[in-house]
This record gives sequence, C-alpha cells and structure tokens, in this order.
Amino acid sequence: MQGGGGVEQPMQMVLRAKHPSSLGSSAGDEDEGEGSSRSALSVFKAKEELIERRKMEVREKMFAHLGRVEEESKRLAFIRQELEGMADPTRKEVESIRKRMDTVNRQLKPLSKSCVKKEKEYKEVLEAYNDKSKEKALLVNRLIELVSESERMRMKKLEELNKTVDSLY
Repeated sequence: MQGGGGVEQPMQMVLRAKHPSSLGSSAGDEDEGEGSSRSALSVFKAKEELIERRKMEVREKMFAHLGRVEEESKRLAFIRQELEGMADPTRKEVESIRKRMDTVNRQLKPLSKSCVKKEKEYKEVLEAYNDKSKEKALLVNRLIELVSESERMRMKKLEELNKTVDSLY
C-alpha cells in the first residue's frame, strides 16, 4: 500500500478532466479530455478495488487471528482448570471436613463451659460430702465413746448392785 498518495493522483486526474485548465476548448481537446477522464476513472476504480481487496484480506487475516486467539484462550482456560484440579484434588473433601470441624468446635464451646461449671459444682459437692463424712466419723467415734462409757458405767453399777445383792444373802 502507498499511503494516501496513490488515491490522490487519480482524483487529481478526474478533477483536471472535469475542469480543464484551458478556456478555449476544441473538439480534439474534448476527446482527449474525455479519454483521460475515462482513464482516470478506470485508474481510480482499479485503485478502489485494490484497496477493497486489501481491506478484505486484512479483515480475513484479522478474523483468522481472532479465531486462533479464541482457541488458545479456550485451551488456556482448560489448562487452568486442570492445574487447579491438580493443585488440590481433595480440596472439596478438605473443605467439607473443615466445615464439620467448625460446627463441632461451635458445639464444643458450650459443652466445655457446661463441663467446667459441672466440675466446679462437683468439687464443691464433693468437698461438702467429705466435710459431712468427717463430721459423721467424728460423731460415730463420739457415739462409740459414749456407748462404751455408758456400758462401762452400767457394768460398774451392775457389779455394785450384784455385790449389794450378794451381801444381802
């Protein structure tokens, strides 16, 4: 392609043919002017056809290139999907397990608080139980002492009574 110069030259010829520079026109000049205007017109049409053909060639090349670009884009998208799949084939399972772990963690928090609370209550109750058991043991020991002392005193009293009864006979 020749830039804009190739189109301007036939246009100038057409303009010269339509507007001849000489004021006096003879029949020979008219035939020559008409022939040159036809020649200029045919050159102009030829150039226009050439430009149109080249425009179509460029358009076809562009569409062919776009088609290749689309194919490459599809191939790259497929490759990207394959790479993502290869990166972590168990990603879905891992995500599922993580979600379940989060759910279990949320459930564990109140259970943990409840467990701590119940352990505290258990310790308090156990301490109270142990205190009462010690108190009971002390009371049982005191009771045993009292019963033993009472038996000893009664035995002593019985012996005295027995001596008194024996002395009467």
